[in-house]
Amino acid sequence: MLSPTRAPSPPHGSSPIPDEALASAGLTAFFSIAEQWGLTSEQQRLLLGSPPRSTFFEWKRRKSGRLSRDTLDRLSYLLGIYKALQILFSGENVRNWLRNSNRDPLFNGRSPLDHMLGGELVALAEVRRYLDWARG
Repeated sequence: MLSPTRAPSPPHGSSPIPDEALASAGLTAFFSIAEQWGLTSEQQRLLLGSPPRSTFFEWKRRKSGRLSRDTLDRLSYLLGIYKALQILFSGENVRNWLRNSNRDPLFNGRSPLDHMLGGELVALAEVRRYLDWARG
């Protein structure tokens, strides 16, 4: 029986990755991607789930911080989107795909970036799934 005050042990031979390490790796990658994509600070905040401005700029300055499960999930989707775009496109074509209107019913004439900037976690999941489908 598990004690209510102790978390279950990880499987033998593995150890959990500390939340701080996940946060640092995820934020470092995200801010690098945001620069490559030419995102404004406000766009970055929206993709991260609209954290308070002071929190966002602290994350940006330190490349670490306490992140919610929602923010970690967003980072995971964004890293997957980035990876898929690197496989599907080269250089400036990534930015063009992100910013140009798209006739696919998922985007309804909006750009994929505008779809993701709607602020919902599900929008990031949809774009990730769309790109995974496009990759085959």
